[in-house]
Amino acid sequence: MSFAAPAFLAALALVPLALLAQAALRRRARRYAVRFPGVPTLAPLLPRVSPWRRRVPLALFLAALTALALALARPHATVAVPRQEAAVVLVNDVSRSMLATDVDPSRMEAARDAALRFLAQLPKEALAGAVAFSEEPHTIEPPTDDRAQVEAMIEGLSADGGTATGDALAAALALVDGRGEERLPAAIVMLSDGKATTGRDPLPVARAARRLHVPIHTVALGTEGAVIEIPGGGLLPVPPDPETMRRIAELSGGRSFEVDDADELGSIYEQLGSRVATKKERREVTSAFAAGGVVLLLASAALGLRATARLP
Repeated sequence: MSFAAPAFLAALALVPLALLAQAALRRRARRYAVRFPGVPTLAPLLPRVSPWRRRVPLALFLAALTALALALARPHATVAVPRQEAAVVLVNDVSRSMLATDVDPSRMEAARDAALRFLAQLPKEALAGAVAFSEEPHTIEPPTDDRAQVEAMIEGLSADGGTATGDALAAALALVDGRGEERLPAAIVMLSDGKATTGRDPLPVARAARRLHVPIHTVALGTEGAVIEIPGGGLLPVPPDPETMRRIAELSGGRSFEVDDADELGSIYEQLGSRVATKKERREVTSAFAAGGVVLLLASAALGLRATARLP
C-alpha cells in the first residue's frame, strides 16, 4: 500500500494522544470525586457495567481515528482486475490419435467445436491466435483481432502424425513474447489427448512460460481405453496423459482439466474465455478507509452511550 499524501500520516499521532487524554480525564474524575457514606448501601441496587463494555467503545473510537487518519493520506492499493485486452493462443493437437471416437463424434471434432465456442466467448478486445501441431507445429496464426481468420484456420484442420507437445508450446509462447514494454497480458490454452511422442520436453517450456507470466491452461481429452485403426489393419491404444498435462499447467501457473465428454469440454472453454487475463492496477481506496472510520465512530458512540450514558 502507498499514500498520495503521506504527510497526513502525522494525524496518526492523535491516536496515542486520545488515549492519554482519556486516561488523564479518568484520573481527574477520581481525584475530585465526592464520596457519600451511603454508597456501599446503594451499590447492590446500581446496574453493573462489565469492563469490556467500557473498553470496547474506546477501542472502536481509536480504530476510527486510525482509519480516518489513513484516509487523509489518500491510500492506494494494487489489485488484480480482469482485463479484456489480452492475447490468447489456442494450441490444438491434431495428431493421428485425435481421430479416436471415444468422444462423440470424435476427439478432433469435439476439440474443433470447443475451440470455436471458446473464441466466441472471448471479449472483442482480446487478440486471438492459434497453433496446430502433430509431429511439429505446422499451422501458426499470430494473435490478431481478425477472429474470422483464426476460426477459418481451426475449421480447416485435419489429424495425422505424432505429438510434439513441447515444440507446439514453444511456438505459442514465441507468439506472445517480445511484444514490447506494453505487452498485453497473455494466456495459452492447450488441448491434447495424449503424451508427447516427439520433439522437446514440454515441462521446461512450461517453466519458461511462468517466468514470462503466461499461464498455460491444459485440457486432457479422451478416455483410458480409446483406440484408433492403424494403416494395414489393427488397433492402437491412444490413452490421454492427464498427469503431464497437469504438470504443464501447474508449472506455468495455469489450470488443468480432464475431460472425456464433448459437452463438458465446451463448458470448460467458456469458463476459460472469461478468465484468461488479469492486470495489476493501482487504485485509490480512500473512500473505503473513510467509510470504515465513520462506521467505527458511530459504533463507538452508540456503544458508549448504551454502556455508560456518555461518549468514549
